[in-house]
Amino acid sequence: MYAIVDIETTGGYASANGITEISIHVIDEDKLIEKFETLVNPQQPIPRYIQAFTGITDAMVTEAPAFSEVAEKVYSLLEGNVFVAHNVNFDYSFIREHLAVEGYTLQCRKLCTVRLARRIFPGLPSYSLGRLCQSLAVPMNGQHRAGVDVEATVKLFRLMLQNDREQYIQKSLRRDSKEQVLPPNVPKEHFEQLPYTPGIYYFHNAKGKVIYVGKAKNLRYRVNSHFSNNSPGRQKQNFLRYTHAISYTSCATELMASILESTEIRKLWPEFNYAQKRQEQRFGIFRFEDQNGYARLFIEKVRKQTTPAYTFNYLVDGHAALRRLMRDYRLCPKLCFLQTDEGPCQGKAEDHCTGACEGLEAVTQYNERVENALRSLQQNASFAIIEDGRTRGERSCILVWKGQFYGMGYLQEDIPVTSPDEIREYLTPYHESSYIRNLIRAYAEQNPSRIVKF
Repeated sequence: MYAIVDIETTGGYASANGITEISIHVIDEDKLIEKFETLVNPQQPIPRYIQAFTGITDAMVTEAPAFSEVAEKVYSLLEGNVFVAHNVNFDYSFIREHLAVEGYTLQCRKLCTVRLARRIFPGLPSYSLGRLCQSLAVPMNGQHRAGVDVEATVKLFRLMLQNDREQYIQKSLRRDSKEQVLPPNVPKEHFEQLPYTPGIYYFHNAKGKVIYVGKAKNLRYRVNSHFSNNSPGRQKQNFLRYTHAISYTSCATELMASILESTEIRKLWPEFNYAQKRQEQRFGIFRFEDQNGYARLFIEKVRKQTTPAYTFNYLVDGHAALRRLMRDYRLCPKLCFLQTDEGPCQGKAEDHCTGACEGLEAVTQYNERVENALRSLQQNASFAIIEDGRTRGERSCILVWKGQFYGMGYLQEDIPVTSPDEIREYLTPYHESSYIRNLIRAYAEQNPSRIVKF
């Protein structure tokens, strides 16, 4: 049997919002078996725009039962039946999450009438519930109330059962079908074309605009994971609601995918990418000579027209790097501004300061160690990261030139990698960011066998 479901809620995702109304019609192919419908007290205020949209006000739900009071009934109607809804993963995520809070584990097969309608009635101008009913001459008295929407969905679903000549409904219920988890508006072919390779993927909205860019070690698995999990959070519901198409670009390595993802996010500024859209706060280690001629190191924000010896995104990383130089090259913590009080030098007590802070060490001797320390950072090095390509006979290449990320691309095996000039014409230049620089720096340190130095 089929349980046709519709709910009204206080917001777009289950982890932070409540249910205000629920309607369930349990049917077989030709008759109504049972019907349940009630307002629900969400135990939180209903936003004004949702009150205007649904017509359900705070006053209307004040005396309504809480979900905990109807959970047992809801579970009994759904468990063992096929859960059917228009944009099924929205309704299912809310009900599953709220049942879980009450101790019920819902495990239903699902059918989405949006996806089914696209298969059984292709070519219609819109597959929203109201427009779909209008196109198929299905009567609908009002909208955005659970009972009205369920009655319309029941009529639509029966029409689909009658016209399903290709058996899409039964195919969608198979265990290996992706129809139950994909966004309602994404063609299944967009998922099936995804390769099992590293790369980046794009989610597009109804107008084709990119709304999210992600990177993957395995494109097919990663995209599937966005929709096959049971997350009640905001991100998944945004993806389900607004994604209408999926495209991708293959890369040879996960590192190349990470670089391309960062570049595309900064170029396209997708609506649902948050982390890398923040303004970069870069810091650096700088050098100057004090009035006594001693070279001093300090940490400061990187600004225009400044040339740091070393850059990083987080102050804690800079302090860690500076403390490492202080220990390895016997530098004074006071001359590195790591000790700012007037007390005895901690470096002398720990035996890595030889008295420069008190003028007891020759300037030239101390400054030579500072220069050696700065050279050890090797941020002005030129090198390439060479790995396998996308196909046999091809190699992937990421080029760093004089400490700056230049670009990346693919080389045939017969192209020598002995100088940057020989390979730059085969690479695509990209804008550098400190995020990309740190990605490459960390990878190079962890994988020295893949580095060709110039």
